[in-house]
Amino acid sequence: MRVKIIPAAVFVLALAAAPALGASALKTLDTDNDGTLDANEIKAAAAKTFEKLDVDKDGTLDKKELKGRIAKKDWAAADPDGDGTLTQDEYVAAAEAAFKRADADGDGTLDKKELATPAGQAVLRLAR
Repeated sequence: MRVKIIPAAVFVLALAAAPALGASALKTLDTDNDGTLDANEIKAAAAKTFEKLDVDKDGTLDKKELKGRIAKKDWAAADPDGDGTLTQDEYVAAAEAAFKRADADGDGTLDKKELATPAGQAVLRLAR
């Protein structure tokens, strides 16, 4: 087994870039231009993302089409029927669940600070 070592400088740069990535996504996904993302904006973006990812147009996404957007630990919850694929409803529900985990202050919106967290980045992976 080969272990890839990431230089500390690369890791620090990646962490520093997270807020900028959140800000960029915020501009793109914030359809009401209020400076935050709400659950409806995330669900709408996730539905559009599902359509882009469903390259074979069979109405489901398999793990290959998902390209690592859903963590292994979250897969069982995202795929409640256990068929190994996600329908659009399941994908959007997974995005909504990720949104709730990222909403640290419980105000029903995600701001730049929340989007920069690991939980916020998980939301963005599903919405973009």
